[in-house]
Amino acid sequence: MAGVESKLRYRDARNGDVDTLAELVVRLKRLNEEFDSMLTVRDDIKVVSRSYISSAVKDKNCIVIVAEYKGKVVGLLKADLRERRFSQPMREGRIIEFYIMPEYRKHGSGTEMLHHAIEKMKHMGVQMISAEFPSQNKISVQFYAKQGFRPITNIHSKLL
Repeated sequence: MAGVESKLRYRDARNGDVDTLAELVVRLKRLNEEFDSMLTVRDDIKVVSRSYISSAVKDKNCIVIVAEYKGKVVGLLKADLRERRFSQPMREGRIIEFYIMPEYRKHGSGTEMLHHAIEKMKHMGVQMISAEFPSQNKISVQFYAKQGFRPITNIHSKLL
């Protein structure tokens, strides 16, 4: 699929995208499950994902961007906009969900979509971008490092 990155279009999500985006979130969560057994998905993941995306599309403190290829939604990026209470810079955009269907990867589409989201967040007053993803996902670690991100916090968990 050479040249696919130049054919992808990025836009804000609409209510009509919710079902497709919810399916992409389910795919992402199932992928995350492969990286770490502590991320096992819930039985009602489809219902929860739909509600989650539906709320995010309406929330002024979230951005949800879709990637389209020939009119078909093939990716999403969801970021939460938040105030950092104790640190400068104060306005942060935290990427929480970022998924592109496998057949549209490896063509620069992730980088292109990330840059689109960063530009959008800059216009919204965001001064810092962070990304949240499973620490065992070495692909994401490498991707974000190439984009100039570095780790600043760690979260450690234990099942009880």
